[in-house]
Order: sequence, then C-alpha cells, then structure tokens
Amino acid sequence: MKVIPYGGAKTVTGSCFYVEARGLKLLIDCGMFQGLEERKNREPFPFDPKEIDYLVLTHAHIDHCGRIPLLVREGFKGKIISTEPTAKLARLMLLDASKVMYENYKTALKKLQRTGKVPEPPLYEEYDVLEAMELFKIRLAYGQEYRLSKGISLKLRDSGHILGSAFVELEVYEDKRHKRIIFSGDLGNKNKPIVHDPDTPSLADYVFIESTYGDRNHKGFEESKEELLDAIRYAIGKGGNVIIPSYALERAQEILYVLREFYEQGRLPRCEIFLDSPLAISITKLFTSHPEFYDRETYRVFLERNPFELPNLHYTKEVEESKAINSISSGAIIIAGSGMLNGGRVLHHLKYNLWREECAIVFVGYQPRGTLGRKIIEGAESVRIFGEEIAVRAKVFTINGFSSHADQQGLIEWLSYTSKPKRVFLVHGEEEKMKVFSKEIKEKLGFESHIPDFGENLEL
Repeated sequence: MKVIPYGGAKTVTGSCFYVEARGLKLLIDCGMFQGLEERKNREPFPFDPKEIDYLVLTHAHIDHCGRIPLLVREGFKGKIISTEPTAKLARLMLLDASKVMYENYKTALKKLQRTGKVPEPPLYEEYDVLEAMELFKIRLAYGQEYRLSKGISLKLRDSGHILGSAFVELEVYEDKRHKRIIFSGDLGNKNKPIVHDPDTPSLADYVFIESTYGDRNHKGFEESKEELLDAIRYAIGKGGNVIIPSYALERAQEILYVLREFYEQGRLPRCEIFLDSPLAISITKLFTSHPEFYDRETYRVFLERNPFELPNLHYTKEVEESKAINSISSGAIIIAGSGMLNGGRVLHHLKYNLWREECAIVFVGYQPRGTLGRKIIEGAESVRIFGEEIAVRAKVFTINGFSSHADQQGLIEWLSYTSKPKRVFLVHGEEEKMKVFSKEIKEKLGFESHIPDFGENLEL
C-alpha cells in the first residue's frame, strides 16, 4: 500500500492524497492551491484521473475541493464520497469559484487585448462543476462503514471543523495484515458554536494529521469574542467602520452567531451590519436547513429563533448594494469575502477604509504566505489594491481564537487517542511550524513523525 501527498505537503493548501491499495486507487480531497503555491493549480495532475476509482472529500473548503471540476474535466469518472452537507456546500463553493475565475478572466482579457496578449483561461467553467456534482454518488452519515472493494472499507467521523466536515478512517486488509490509516482533514477548534467538537479517532497504524497551528495555542473562544467586541467598540467609538474579511463558509456564520449574542445581551454598539457576500448569504440559508449537525447549544437556539439573524443585519447580494456600503463613513460592520484577501468585495471596502485611522480591520482566519492579508498582518505600511497604493492606517486586529482549526494542544489531544501509531505524517502546514509540532509530538506522546515532501512515495 502507498500514499503520495500531491498537495498539503509542507504547505497549508491544495489538499490531495493519492492512495493505492489492493489495486484500488483513490484520492482523499482534491483542493485548490492558494497564496504562493497558486501556480500549481495549472500543472498537470501527477496521476491519471481516469484511473481513480473514488474521491473522498473531507469537507467543502475550496483548498480541499477546489480542483474537483478540473479532475472531472481531465477524465475522472469515479464516485465521490462525502457527507450530505459537504456535497451541498461543495456545489455552492465550486459554482462560486467558477464564476469568480470567469469574471477575473474577462477583466484580464479586457486589459490585455490591446497588447495582443491572451490571459490564461479559467481552470474550469460552470459546466464542469455541474458535471462534477453528478459524481457525488455516496453520502455517508458519521460512523457509517462503506466497503470500497474487497478488503478495503472506510468511515467518515466528525472532525468538528465546519458543517459536515469529516476525518477519514481507512481500513485495509493486505498481505494477511490489517492496517488502519487516518486522514485528519482539518480538525476543529473545541468549544466553538454551531458544530460539535471533533470525534476522538480510533486506534491507528498510520495518521496523516493537519498542522496549520501546530506551533501555537489559541486564546480561549470567550476571550476572542471579547477581542472582537473591543475592535467593534474601537471603530464605532471613533466614528469609523469595522471590516471583517471572512470565509463565506463557517466563519461568516460564526461571526453572525456571536454578533447576535452581543445584540441580545445589549452589548453591541449601535451599528448596521452587512453580510456582503452572495456566497455567504446562500451558505447561511443552507446552514439553517441542517440543524441536525449543530451542537447542543446552537440547536437549542435554533428551536426558538434563527441563530444567524439580527434586526440590524443587511444581506447585500447585488453589486450596486455592495457599492452603496462605501458611502457609509461610520457605524458599519462589514463582513465580506474573501477571507484571504485574494479577491472579492472585501478589497473594495479595504480601498475605502484601510487608510482611515478610525477604522478597524479584523482578521479572524489564517492568512497564508503570499496573501495580501499576511502582508497587512506582518505590518506593511502600504499595500496595492486594484493597482493603487493604499496606506495601512486602520487598526489591525488578529483574533486566532475564531479559527476553525485546532491549536497545538487540541491536535496533541486528538492524536493521543490513536494510541501509538507506527508513523505520524504531518501535513497541511508551513514547514517551520511542522518542525515545532513534530518536536512536541515526540516529547509529549513519544510518537515518531515525518514531514513528507510533495510527491513523496510513502510505503505503508
């Protein structure tokens, strides 16, 4: 049996793990590369998509599902396995990605046509997304065993990351030996609203574990909520606006949930809240159709009212509605994509607010190397937005406690339930952070770990 990382190796994005056992070929995820690794999206797959029998999707974030339509375009005709919410969310995420790529292509074409140059075409189009959705054949409940072939089966377990997210327990009987391999996908931060805490894994021989925050621990969620409230009070009190770059999936809903709590407690300053993302609006509506995946607290709220609604909340789907927000000089909380500032409506709001000292920019998600968000967090005095140099004068808040990724302590605790695997493979992280995490695993658990390279053949 072999596993080859073709993404998520010494980098946070592009999740894709090729697995071959007993003649069966499958992928765990097929995500898009982001930040400095973005060029890899245009490289040919290092395997033949036509030969892949199954694709197991851990969750619907674009760095885990974003290249599935491209895989289908290149000949994949196997079956896709996921939970029910993941399949529905992936449809929204991928349709939005195809739309954004096409719009970016049209903009680039308009700029380059006078030079005689042609921009690179979109990775895929809406048609490819719809074709890919036809292959989501198998929807599994958490803990439900599914037989892939003779001697190979799997289960999806709740990873507590986003709605419907899962880690994969793969059972392989080969050469009269039984092997259990666990792929963590992305593991959630404990004691967060909306979704459950991660399930504890079974005993395992080999574990592929994410390490996004393997070098640090988060502040407690309650403390992080207070930091968000401080940021809001700072900007509203000074007559400015609050800009929250947010992922459309999970983070936007979580922020709405917390703002509703502040409002009901009478602690939210007088303001108007804008969810300025058509994708986030659609996903928020989808969330309300799957309350069975909520944790106990959120489900109790749902039985009485919509957990994501406030009287001063405005959904801005249309472009003109979004543009109108920028005429508001104070008293606005603007939640907009993209979370990594690599496109989307949030860039327009930054153009109008980033240079204003009375405003606040609140980062509530991970910013990979090479992204605009990372530059701002690292103290850039100015940044380029739409070709214009914009001074960074707004107060920058970085609140890691809102992360939907487990911190070092959470990862160590989750890993401890696997007893003593023969080998732990660290994936989904920056290399220097993985090295810190590897040392912690050895000191606290006594487990041997390895940081694989992209394309490294791992014989299990």
